[in-house]
Amino acid sequence: MGLCCDLEVDVNGEETFLLDKQPWLFLIYSTGMTFLLSFWTVLTTFSRKLSRLFSGLTSQAGTLKVILADFPGGAEDFELIARFCYNNGRTEISPFNAVLLNFAACFMEMDQVCSGRPSLLHQTEKSLEGINSWTWSQLLVALKQCQDLLPAMNSSCLLQKILDSVLGRLAFPSVVSPCTPSSSACSSFQFSTDTRSTESSKNSWSRPTWWFEDLAFLNADLIDKLVNMMISQKLDHATLSRFLFYYQKSRFLIAGPAEKRKITEVVVTLLSLLDTSSVSCKGLFEILRMALSVKVNKCCKNKLESLIGSQLDQATLDNLLIPSPRGKDYIYNVNLVLSLLKSFLGGQFSSTQLKKVAALMDLYIAEVAPDSSLKPTKFLALVVTLPDSARESYDGIYRAMDIYLEVHSSLREEEKITVCRALNNEKLSPEALRHLAQNSKFPSKTAAKAVVISQQAKLRSLLPSIHHLKDFSYSADCYTLKGCKGEKEDPDQILLHVRKFNLSTENQRLKAHLQGMQWRVIELEKACSGMQARIEHIMKSRLPSKSLPKLCS
Repeated sequence: MGLCCDLEVDVNGEETFLLDKQPWLFLIYSTGMTFLLSFWTVLTTFSRKLSRLFSGLTSQAGTLKVILADFPGGAEDFELIARFCYNNGRTEISPFNAVLLNFAACFMEMDQVCSGRPSLLHQTEKSLEGINSWTWSQLLVALKQCQDLLPAMNSSCLLQKILDSVLGRLAFPSVVSPCTPSSSACSSFQFSTDTRSTESSKNSWSRPTWWFEDLAFLNADLIDKLVNMMISQKLDHATLSRFLFYYQKSRFLIAGPAEKRKITEVVVTLLSLLDTSSVSCKGLFEILRMALSVKVNKCCKNKLESLIGSQLDQATLDNLLIPSPRGKDYIYNVNLVLSLLKSFLGGQFSSTQLKKVAALMDLYIAEVAPDSSLKPTKFLALVVTLPDSARESYDGIYRAMDIYLEVHSSLREEEKITVCRALNNEKLSPEALRHLAQNSKFPSKTAAKAVVISQQAKLRSLLPSIHHLKDFSYSADCYTLKGCKGEKEDPDQILLHVRKFNLSTENQRLKAHLQGMQWRVIELEKACSGMQARIEHIMKSRLPSKSLPKLCS
């Protein structure tokens, strides 16, 4: 610039201030990168840090250069410090600059009285004592300044003081007094509350979510700190859960990859501290998709799976249809669903919840069955992970198996048998059993077993009728004997004898029919054993399989 100076001050490598001994050379270039201030020795009068630095210098020393690294608040805050010193220890301290001036005063060690005036540190601390009377917008400005000063601010009690005040407003929203949009102070830092009309503000402050948008600017570290304080103060967990979901969505849109990962990990950790009943299952699945996209750490993934697993009975089929990771051949992320199932089974659940999860899994298995890349071991794991008691009917599993075997027609006979072992034929409906008995896609052993079970079911259905006839015949016999004690039989008793005879005859016919059916079942079992022996013989000799004789119906 061609101007001589006595001291150059480099602030954080951002801007350089030029200080001269001539009092009238005080120039501030608001758009430039170089500043000229008057009489640099004034700074040493108010700052013990600079006083120690220049204590050994003489007035004949040439131009000096000072590099202030990690100066809190940067060049803007140093300018405030310089103006305070130039104005002989006088400056305007407000809620909008008290945090910056206080932290800078601590950094520069401006804690000594000069010219009978209180030190800058004392003046800022006095201003901060009234923090509980600050408006909501003023608190947000101070909180934003604290965030900009991190991580250096972590060692200061000032951040905790501001967070306590913010938390107090959230616990008792009636004490919040937002400044009006016409306030010039509020216009310097825009928040959602500043742009609302007076009437809409009154209505919005009564809602439990009124503060969501205002605090969404905080970084993950401050959110972690603030929400932990909210939990310790027993704020409503349902409201905190909704805020964390809102924060995740709003910040995810503008954050970089590393920040997205950090936000997701912090949000999941905080959600795990809340009551499970207050956390939305749908919201957890949305976070799960985000977590998979940014590759969160294993601990975060396990916590998220545990959260979802604890309320898997509330999930829908669309929730589970998560695409497989890149580089995988199969369509959906089956391994993830198996992990969620294990998390569910590892917790506490009722029989109703277990049946809901089983119904959901039947839908999921049917959806993934057409995937030609799905291995038999994975398909089998989806079926058998839940206990047999979870399903009252296996018709859904049978339909999914039918689709799977049709798509995977190239499976070996042993693989098909292994897959079909998960099918509980005892819990198939009669229609499904009939279909299975004639289904060529299934192994012959499985189809033959279906025939046997179908016949056994028919036999069991006849047994109650036979027992009923026995009981009725016995009752009629007793009644007749009771009336034949040396007395003449009346017409009613004669009729009862006839009915007894007819029922006994019918009973004998049913017994004969039952024995005939039992012999048929025995013959079918023998035929099945012979067929199994022939199949094993064919497999051992590795001869082409011949068509098997059709079972009689």
